Amino acid sequence: MTDFYHKARKRFGQNFLIDQGIIGRIARAVGARPEEQVVEIGPGKGAITELLIADCPHLKVVELDRDLIPWLKVKFEQYPDFEVIANDALKVDFGALAGNRPLRIVGNLPYNISTPLIFHLLSFVGQVQDMHFMLQKEVVQRMGAEPGSKAYGRLSIMVQYWCRVEYLFDVGPQCFSPAPKVDSAIVRLTPRAEPEVAVHDHKVLQELVTAAFSQRRKTLRNTLKQLMSVEAIEQLDFDTSRRPETISVAEFVGLANHLLALREAGVA
Repeated sequence: MTDFYHKARKRFGQNFLIDQGIIGRIARAVGARPEEQVVEIGPGKGAITELLIADCPHLKVVELDRDLIPWLKVKFEQYPDFEVIANDALKVDFGALAGNRPLRIVGNLPYNISTPLIFHLLSFVGQVQDMHFMLQKEVVQRMGAEPGSKAYGRLSIMVQYWCRVEYLFDVGPQCFSPAPKVDSAIVRLTPRAEPEVAVHDHKVLQELVTAAFSQRRKTLRNTLKQLMSVEAIEQLDFDTSRRPETISVAEFVGLANHLLALREAGVA
């Protein structure tokens, strides 16, 4: 089927991948199989879709741009099990798409919603085998950042709590149309069978990490004042003079579990 003209839309954060070498490299990194449940977010004009569906004929795609949806349905009409979900990925219940098979999620994610979308997808990790995403290079670096680095923050902690992070390869602006003003990268996120240290309440961990990095230049002692009394902070078996970016995922989990225990005892 011949290509058609579709102007990329800023409001959808569209940058269409056009480099065939990179497209093939992404498909090989995913390595989809016919028996798997693969979902692609933001297929655009179907560049990656074309290779994924050849390996997984019952592919599902999530697309928001209503002008692209008829084109995708016609382009892949020879695959009767191909399904286009016309919706915003931020509103999709990915758990419902899994059925009785773990999901494999692939996407060239719009940079303007990449962080909230990642947090949305993390809520389904129990039903996910792995995720392969094209993202702004800076976002991928933040995901895999180690404590003590400038890139380490809320995104690093919440992603690393749930998943192993693999930085696969870079993708330059020239690989897209239109070319973005930033470099991109491919990342693989593989949900952990069990977290390295289990948190007792995920919402408390998120609340703690959000508070800590809302003022990342301040010490933990200062940011904890939003969440617990001065007396409770003084009694912590933890050096609260440290800055948030020096505190590991496991240490944040320990603090979150302690905060939960204080709240349950009514002494936070």
